[in-house]
Formats: sequence, C-alpha cells, structure tokens
Amino acid sequence: MASMSTVLPLCLGLLLFLQVSTASVSFGGSPLQSASRGFRGGDQQASQQQCRFEHLAAVEATHQQRSEAGFTEYFNTEARNEFRCAGVNVRRMVVESKGLVLPTYANAHKLVYIVQGRGVLGIAMPGCPATFQQMATASSDEAQMSTQKLMDEHQQLQQFSQGDLIAIPAGVAHWLYNNGDSPVEFYMAGKPRSSWQQHPYQAEQQSNNQNIFAGFNPDMLAEALGVSRQTVIRLQGQNDQRGAIIRVEHGLQAVQPSLQTEPAREEQAQEEYVPEQEQPSSWSSQRASSWGQQNGLDEIMCASKLRKNINNPQSTDVFNPRGGRITRANSQNFPILNTIQMSATRTVLQNNALLTPHWTMNAHTVMYVTAGQGCIQVVDHRGRSVFDGELRQQQILLIPQNFVVSVKAQREGFAWVSFKTNHNAIDSQIAGKASVLRALPVDVIANAYRLSREESRSLKFNRGDEMAVFAPRNGEQTYTE
Repeated sequence: MASMSTVLPLCLGLLLFLQVSTASVSFGGSPLQSASRGFRGGDQQASQQQCRFEHLAAVEATHQQRSEAGFTEYFNTEARNEFRCAGVNVRRMVVESKGLVLPTYANAHKLVYIVQGRGVLGIAMPGCPATFQQMATASSDEAQMSTQKLMDEHQQLQQFSQGDLIAIPAGVAHWLYNNGDSPVEFYMAGKPRSSWQQHPYQAEQQSNNQNIFAGFNPDMLAEALGVSRQTVIRLQGQNDQRGAIIRVEHGLQAVQPSLQTEPAREEQAQEEYVPEQEQPSSWSSQRASSWGQQNGLDEIMCASKLRKNINNPQSTDVFNPRGGRITRANSQNFPILNTIQMSATRTVLQNNALLTPHWTMNAHTVMYVTAGQGCIQVVDHRGRSVFDGELRQQQILLIPQNFVVSVKAQREGFAWVSFKTNHNAIDSQIAGKASVLRALPVDVIANAYRLSREESRSLKFNRGDEMAVFAPRNGEQTYTE
C-alpha cells in the first residue's frame, strides 16, 4: 500500500453531476393553481414536453459498488424524467471503521447529510493556507544547537457526527475518514454549476477505478511533481483494486490539537472556551492575523462555515409537542449555501402526525427517508394526482417546484431530510398559521369555493393554532426518534 503522504493529497477521483434547470412559473386560473411556462434553455416547446411531470415514483438504490472498506449505492435517477429535469443526482455511501474515502472533487456543488456515525472531514480549499503544522527537532553535534524540520502541514480538519449537513462547493477536493467504531452512513445530493450534460451515473461507471493522474504521460507527470517514475505509476493506480473507500489499518495520522499538547491552565481554557455553535467557522478567522495580507478568497471561502447540524432538537425552527419538528438550513443561517445554491430541511413527525399541504415556490425537492414510513400525496399545478403512496426508509422522491405535497406519518412515525435546489427555498402552506387560507378574507373563501360563511370560517381557523406540523386529532403519540 502506498504511503499516506502519497495517497492523501494526490489520489483524486472525478465525480460528475447533471445540470440544473430553473423553472419559470406564474400563477393564474382557478384558486391555488399555478401555470408552468416550462424550463429555460434550448427550445422552450421541447423543454415543456420533456419536463412534463405526469407521474412521480419512489426510487430505491439500484446499483452497489463495493470498495475495500465500504460501499457506494447509486439511485438510477437517469431513468426518471423528474430527476433529469430537476438536474439533481443522489447517492448513499457507507464507510466502515478505519475507512478512508479517497480525496475527490466534483463538477457539482454537493450537500452531504450524515445519517449515522462520526468521523473526520478534510477539505482542501484552494487559496487557503495550511495552518496545521507538525515540526520535528533534529540535533546538530557540531553546532550544538537544535533545528526544526517540517514533518507535515494541512488545512484544518472537521469533526462530523450524526445529523450534520456538510456543504462542499464544486471543484473543491475533499476526503472523509471514519475514526469511530461503527459505520458512517451518509447521503449526498449534487447540483452542477455548469451546463455540462453527461449523466454522472454513466460517467462514473465509465471511469471506474480511474483517477485524474491516469490520463497523464508518466514521464511528464514525474517531472511536474518532482518524483520518480515509479512513484507516478503508483499514483496512477494501475493495479489498485481497493475502490473509492480504502482501509487504513493502523489508523489515520494527521496533525490535530489535543489536551496533552496544550500547556494552558484549566482556568485559561475555560475563559477561551466558545460553544460549538458560536465557534469560528471551519476555516478559522485566526488565519487572517497569521497571514499578514489577505487575498479576498481567504476572507470569503476560508472563513466559511461548512457544517451545520440539523438533527439537534434545540435548533428546531418549528416544533409541535404532539406533532413533530422541522429544522431548516438555508443561506440565512448557513451562508455557504448561497454558493452551493441548495438548502435542506429536516422533518420529524410523530406517529399519525401530518405535515400541512404545501408547495415550494422556487425549488425542486428531493425527499430522503431516514426513519419510519409515511403516506405521501403529490398534486400537480393542474390539480391532478401524480403520486399517492407510501415512502419508507432509504427511498427517495422528487417533488417538482410548485407541486403540492401532503405528508402523514404512520404508526411508527416518519423522519426525512429534504434537499432543495435553491439556497433560500420558500414554502407556501395551505393550512395553519402563516398559510394561504389564513391570509384570505372569509368572503373570498366562501365565494371561491361556494361555501357558507360558517363553513369558510371553519376552514380558515380550524388549524389556526398550529403551524406546518399538525398533531393527529384522535389520540396521543408514542413515537420518539
């Protein structure tokens, strides 16, 4: 096995994702009905025909690729028209203990949700300084003095755990290591920044067991890197069958702070302690002072927070003790998503609870079920049912922009994470507080739907004390996540 100093910084793989199309919509016609104008780009009439969502379907993983220390599952989304039109790609990875996901970069922005486990994430942000250094001291008998030699240096590492949402910009190399005792499972959704059209699933299968070094002439690469031709051949991985997830037998060695190396007193440590949610971002702001001049990128990307936990009940945005909770990550509370141009929502429903019927005004939504089962109904802008069925764990469903969706948890409860193709996705709710019905005058409702004023008031106010998450009307819940 090649040394870690060779594999880690240089063995890069290439992942490619689909283009994202943006829908242009307007509202008109009958009450609460939207009229789509089709997708931008190319011939508009052809796009309308190609992206007409007549029927949606739950999608499961169809292909598994084994590696030395884990596996990757692919969802055959190229067979589904709604995924092609929405321009998103998804996959699931499981990394065994002491498993290392080799450094890679993608032609797409990515959001990663950690379903279970913990580990270390490394991101090589271009233009940012390597602030973690390890020095070795060597003695000289002649000079009777000590000199220091640089042993290693790298950018700051991130500790991640269950419930973390990680944003990775397109073109940025990153790697992941499982330093825990249990497998790490995570789910990725990708959104491209370019107009390149090749489908990622096909591209990855064609380039299986290849990396970016494989296409170069060995002699030229040896000269460029200043290493031997034999080292270059190992870099190209011509006989390496370990796959994208390799096992680090003796554990990964990297420079990280520890209590043993800190000389500070206990009271000093207490004074300097900052809670995790208030700490500087992953690319610490201390770099600005350690690097005299700033180059702009250091201020913007190097200081960006790339990780946010959306599974902590204490950070919930909407909470109903008898219904469940919703936690949102968007560019308002997670600014890097403005670059990624995606956002995410974590929803947990207790047994038999409901999520109000709603539509997302400016984004497509990919639901990934993490626990339980739920009944889902999706209605298009013409009022036709395009999905009416159940979703269970590890299934995904794409809900197009402006399609109305209603969710009801079954007896064991229902939990999922939604990836949305806009950095600040906006939902319009039909019932409950801050909903469309609450915003309409009683007479407008009565005349629009031919109801009496009493029926209209009942329709408008019956769920008026709840927002988004509705408790069932027929009993208490017993499910806890």
